[in-house]
Amino acid sequence: MSRVIARPFTGTPGAYQRTPRRKDFSIQPVGTTLLDRLAAAGVPRRGIGKVDDLFAGRNITSEHTATNADAYRMIERALDDMTAGFIFVNVIEFDQSWGHRNDVPGFHEGLKQLDAWIPRLESRTKGDDLILLTADHGNDPTTPSTDHSREAVPILALGPRVRPAALGERSTFADLGATVAEYFGVAPPLAAGTSFLSGVWA
Repeated sequence: MSRVIARPFTGTPGAYQRTPRRKDFSIQPVGTTLLDRLAAAGVPRRGIGKVDDLFAGRNITSEHTATNADAYRMIERALDDMTAGFIFVNVIEFDQSWGHRNDVPGFHEGLKQLDAWIPRLESRTKGDDLILLTADHGNDPTTPSTDHSREAVPILALGPRVRPAALGERSTFADLGATVAEYFGVAPPLAAGTSFLSGVWA
């Protein structure tokens, strides 16, 4: 995937602030994506956050959010509305507002809010629901850099059928896509990933 990201800002030198009017200009994915496979299989897909921009809107539409709290409310609504399907979410503030801005107090408060919300998320799961939480890259707000500063990211699996298991250190982020593909019974778009579904599914 390739894209140009326009991030408008206001202010004066030394005191610039981003506005919420970010715009991504993406090219179409050059190969078959997991979203393409899910669409071909008739799996409903809903985006929350800027996930449609990552794929130039191909086989997913998304409602953008300004805050994590907005995303959490939309996730709850989607879980209440949908009987089956794939909900693809980007929770923006850990990355855009706190990680890239080296805002340690903001990141800390965001983690506390996420921890407090997870029980509400779990309470809405039922049956074969599977929730996977991860990050696409690490933005450590304590480093001098404002760029992506950590390669290792966490994975947390939740759901009524999920059993406690250590997933170890995965060799590639593509393992997540392979796991989602196996869950929905479609072929993974890449040969690189290895599903860990059997490791957590009771």
